[in-house]
Amino acid sequence: MTFLIVTVAWAAHTRLFQVVGKIDDTLALLNLACMMTITFLPFTFSLMVAFPEAPLGILLFCVCVMAVGAVQALIVVYAFHFPHLLSPQIEHSAHRALYRQHILGIILRGPALCLAAAGFSLFFYPVSYLLMATVIFLPYVSKAAGWCRARLAGPREPPAHSLEIFTFDLHEPLSKERVEAFSDGVYAIVATLLILDICEDNVPDSKDVKEKFHGSLVAALGASGPHFLAYFGSFATVGLLWFAHHSLFLHIRKATQPMGLLNTLSLAFVGGLPLAYQQTSAFARRPHDELESVRVSCAIIFFASIFQFAIWTTALLQEGETLQPSARFGGQEHAFMFAKLVLYPCASLLAFACTCVLSRFSTAIFHIMQIAVPFAFLLLRLLVRLALAGLRGLRGLRGLARPARARPVPGALDDARSPLLPAPC
Repeated sequence: MTFLIVTVAWAAHTRLFQVVGKIDDTLALLNLACMMTITFLPFTFSLMVAFPEAPLGILLFCVCVMAVGAVQALIVVYAFHFPHLLSPQIEHSAHRALYRQHILGIILRGPALCLAAAGFSLFFYPVSYLLMATVIFLPYVSKAAGWCRARLAGPREPPAHSLEIFTFDLHEPLSKERVEAFSDGVYAIVATLLILDICEDNVPDSKDVKEKFHGSLVAALGASGPHFLAYFGSFATVGLLWFAHHSLFLHIRKATQPMGLLNTLSLAFVGGLPLAYQQTSAFARRPHDELESVRVSCAIIFFASIFQFAIWTTALLQEGETLQPSARFGGQEHAFMFAKLVLYPCASLLAFACTCVLSRFSTAIFHIMQIAVPFAFLLLRLLVRLALAGLRGLRGLRGLARPARARPVPGALDDARSPLLPAPC
């Protein structure tokens, strides 16, 4: 939930700096205060989870969200007070006051809900969690409410001046570059967490090497074999999921807000991969928990990859606007992208199913899946090309077989074409 709220704050921050075209020292300091407050959200959320019935954790979390909204509102007020800081479209607009009112109304919706959540935490905390969850899905609730209002009261005439530069419209184009940069940052952080886990803790102590392993460093490192195997498998999984994500966005021309939501859900499960690494690296210490650990790890990988495939499916629904021509139906890269994005969901789902049947070999099944998928990625393009060549060959054989079954009469073809030819002179 914290990850999703931070993502909502990032999206609002991105929208905000589409309005603010330039910054000065004051805006830079306000932005720094906003970022610092956002970094405090994970601590307050952990406190809230550890003490779910205590109002203090909910209050601190809501205060952080309200502080972020207040700072963003200050940025808007300050930028509109000095119009040269605004984007050119708004700076030269005759409706700057309406723009400011519209933007402030959207920014303050989340803090208003958190203020209500803080109040309910004092006497009925479940409502507080419901209101905080509403903050995440507020854009989609707003869109659904607008759709229902249009159905009941009929569509309203669009205003003479558009305020759509800062809106929660589901079909509004997002900045593809910002979405991709945010995603790369998440993958980089996850990979860094994996690296930090393996750097120091698994270096054997010199005293233990002498006493327990009779001076054999190889034997001492062999005792940490499950950790190294889990590390390489987890890092390869993170790297290949990033590679699939990067390949997907190479073929995307424009991202819509549903695609942004699916990308956020995928990144939320990618953020759980360090947890999967910790679970799989503990097989040697807790062998009785290995089946549950393998299934949790398979589920994390499955959801992280299936949401990537959902982004692809959503893009295909509006392929003329969202995809490059080569990635559309019938394009050169369409079949290859389909195979690339479906590989990890199928592999993780197959591994999960195998652990249900062969529970004694769950660890081996999981490690085989982690090792086999990178090789499958290497062979994927070759296999797709061979499959497409085979399909083209079958079509060619069918085309050759059709004339052999029914040969036309020699003059029939000329007679059939004769109406299309000019009359002889």
